[in-house]
Amino acid sequence: MSATGADAPELRSSAERLGFQAGQLVVELGYDDDCDDPLRSSVEQVTGSALLDEDFDDIADAVLLWWRDDDGDLVDALVDALGFLTAGGLVWLLTPTAGRAGHVEPSDIGEAAPSAGLSSTKSTSAAPSWSGTRLVAPKLGRK
Repeated sequence: MSATGADAPELRSSAERLGFQAGQLVVELGYDDDCDDPLRSSVEQVTGSALLDEDFDDIADAVLLWWRDDDGDLVDALVDALGFLTAGGLVWLLTPTAGRAGHVEPSDIGEAAPSAGLSSTKSTSAAPSWSGTRLVAPKLGRK
């Protein structure tokens, strides 16, 4: 019997492990030459479309935000990322892993996210040199 994606999660792509799905539109912010190209390619392959940049003028399902400690104000960047999202969209905040130049302390993310109106729902190793924090806007008006 052969393993399927459901039977063998280690065979799933990076993008699938992060929850990306076919048909999603994803805006990428903060791209630089230190970003993880295999992760970027995985997102494009799973979603079936190229990553969109900051010039995209519609709404998307998700934002990949590559962020380094010296990139500026994280709250402002997260608020900007929210401007691209449809209701129920999410932000994957990607930061260099501990020990790498530009590492962002988890406590800094923990302070910035609520200030931007976001909640952290998951943290994971997104790529060999990048940590990922999944951020979503809190659901309002629950009944």
